[in-house]
Amino acid sequence: MLLTSSISIISLTIIVTILIINYKNKKSKKIENIINYIEEINKKNYNLKIEENTEDELSNLTNELYKITIMLKEQAELSKKDKNVLQRSLEDISHQIKTPLTSISIMLDNIKENPQMDLHTRQEFIYEISRQIEWINWLVISLLKLSKLDSNTIDFKHEEINAENLINNVIKNLAIPLDIKQQSVIVTGNNETFIGDYNWELEALTNIVKNCIEHTPENKKIYINCEKNNFNTKIVIRDEGNGIDREDIKHIFERFYKGKNSSENSVGIGLALSKSIIEKDNGYILCTSEVGKGTTFEIKYIRNH
Repeated sequence: MLLTSSISIISLTIIVTILIINYKNKKSKKIENIINYIEEINKKNYNLKIEENTEDELSNLTNELYKITIMLKEQAELSKKDKNVLQRSLEDISHQIKTPLTSISIMLDNIKENPQMDLHTRQEFIYEISRQIEWINWLVISLLKLSKLDSNTIDFKHEEINAENLINNVIKNLAIPLDIKQQSVIVTGNNETFIGDYNWELEALTNIVKNCIEHTPENKKIYINCEKNNFNTKIVIRDEGNGIDREDIKHIFERFYKGKNSSENSVGIGLALSKSIIEKDNGYILCTSEVGKGTTFEIKYIRNH
């Protein structure tokens, strides 16, 4: 009996010893794994699968480490995206201002090298230089706005916008080009409201109507209608222009895209900016067109119930 008891105690001791050694080995392995994970994170390798399903202290530490890895990975991806946006914006600006800067440089050289230049010619050069500088200024500001929209660094206001007031101010902004081309704007529909950022929406709609003016012949009309239903407030802008080719309309909102009927001075940025503003401000825009009959822009702002 005593011998049997002694054997049992020895067996239990051996089993416990084996379990302790095994436990320590597992702990040691986990600690080694954690050290390896940290070394990988220091190398900016965030593609690690290190979740643990057990409940001991080291497993909890490993899971917390995994959460931190996910957070660092997301931050790295955002940082990369921001860098790509910045690089794209700088490339866009550099590409677009190269031609006008070259033109300005040539005109300035002409003025400097010809001190006897007649006053009329000199004034024409100065006027053209001034116009090119204004154009560059507008372009850079527009591209910077697009860059901010791309990187989601703009906080849009959520204010009630009176559609009639907004449309009237769009028309005021474009009074001079409308007068030059002897065009009129016909506004119809109810005096509706929607939620958005007034100043940004003013810019978006101004760009769209400006595009309609540029592509509509003299003495023609532009129509703006506003209505709403249970789901959205809709603003429809329609012109009597030449229309857009089916192939071009696929790219109408792409930045720097110039279709067959684009003017020489067109950059292809206004509609891209408008689309980006509207979509960031809880809306969306569609464009339909028929060659020889005109183009229609339909903007819908989702109603907040």
